[in-house]
Parts: sequence; structure tokens; C-alpha cells
Amino acid sequence: MKSGSPSQSRLFWSMTALSKEKKLILLLVISPILLVLTVFALAFIQRDKGSKILQNPKPLEVGSPVPDFTFPDLNDSERKLSDYRGKVIFINIWATWCPPCIYEMPSMQQLYDQLKGEDFEILAISIDALGRQVVEPFIKKYHLTFPILLDPTGKIKKLYATTGVPESFIVDKNGILVLKVIGPQEWGSEDVLKFFRGLIRGETG
Repeated sequence: MKSGSPSQSRLFWSMTALSKEKKLILLLVISPILLVLTVFALAFIQRDKGSKILQNPKPLEVGSPVPDFTFPDLNDSERKLSDYRGKVIFINIWATWCPPCIYEMPSMQQLYDQLKGEDFEILAISIDALGRQVVEPFIKKYHLTFPILLDPTGKIKKLYATTGVPESFIVDKNGILVLKVIGPQEWGSEDVLKFFRGLIRGETG
């Protein structure tokens, strides 16, 4: 079998060299682009991680101070948590559309009536977007007399790292979280009343 002519051989090697040169040029062009894309991808991942951390703050821990807050009540008076220092505070985060919230409200009223006049207060923070429009009829229907605060934008959810409603935070006289309850609770029982009276007396055990 005859081999190719010298001219054909030179043409082959010339094309091969050209092909290698093109590959090198292509590699030099693509590499910086890939590097830039990689940097942007890593930056996006890190930003996304940071965003998730901000969106999901660390849950409040028993034994730690609770964040202060200020929300208006139904009389348009500003209620600030730190103004109640020296009292045991029952913070309840709720909404009118929440069946478990509706379930526990009567027992909260019962507890409030039993501890009236003592160093105790309930601050029930509504996260209803419609605010007063839906909250006022609700409290009239269920005959609630403890303070109801309005948070239509839901700031308290992020501040207290809640996962839903209802959630309750029991705070001692020094502003320290002593109990967190997720979901509804029967607040009118004798055991619960005994627990709160112990906190009011300053008992922590």
C-alpha cells in the first residue's frame, strides 16, 4: 500500500498544528470564563447560606434573656416588654384563624383571672395581617380581657424565631426565658397555676 505523498503529509501536519493552536486559543478563552462563572456560583451559594441564616434565626433558649419588643394594643397604646420588668410575663403569639389558638384562649383567660393583682401579665401578640379589623370581634366573642397586641407584619415571628402559632414564652421577673411551649396548652389547671405562683414568688426550681 502506497503511503501519502510528501505534500499530503505536510498538509496533514500543518492542519494538526493548526488544530492544536485553535484548541490552545479556545482553552485560553474559555478558562477565564469558567473561572468567573465558578466565582459567581460560589458567591451565590454563600449569599444563599447567609440569607437562610438571617431568615431562620437561632431559637430562643431557656435560661437566656428574651428580646425586647414594642407593639400597640387595641387602645393604640405602645406596650414595651421591658416596661414589665419585675413581673412574670406570659407572651403568647397567636392568630384569629388558628384553631389551636382558639382552643387555648379560654384557659388563658382563666389563668389571667386567677392571677389578677399579682406580679403577672399576659401579652398576647396577634400576627393577623388585618389587625384590629379581625382581632376586635374575636376578643369580644371570647370575652378576653388580657392585653392583646397587634403585629400585622409578623415581626415577632422573626424576633422570637417561631415555627408557627400558637407559641408561648414564659419570662421571669428578670427577663429570662424559663419555659417555651409550642402548640396549645390547657393553662387553667391547678398545676399550671402552681407553676406560675412559684415564679411570682421567685422560685426557679
